[in-house]
Amino acid sequence: MTLLRRLVTAAAGAYAANCALGAAVAVRWIDTSTVRWVHHGFYTVTVTMTAVAALTCAAQRSPAAVALVPAAVPLVLLQRHGARPLNRHTHDALAAAPCYAAALLLAWR
Repeated sequence: MTLLRRLVTAAAGAYAANCALGAAVAVRWIDTSTVRWVHHGFYTVTVTMTAVAALTCAAQRSPAAVALVPAAVPLVLLQRHGARPLNRHTHDALAAAPCYAAALLLAWR
């Protein structure tokens, strides 16, 4: 597996893990009220991995960069808008999903 594929897959995996944790908290399957830093840590890993993957894709002139770079917009909105209201937070988070899906498809073709 190439470095580019690994980085895009890692960024998408971090995003998916963060979404899964957020969804589990939202439906009250998991209570992270005493360890909120876990979700924030996943967010930091997601942003870092996305930036590294996007920069690597751009440096290698991969079309995956065109798909992954727009994911930065919802990631910034998540930080700026915060978690309340939950509906807006959910929409902000899910807005990045097509970017990760397209980047995975482009990196793996």
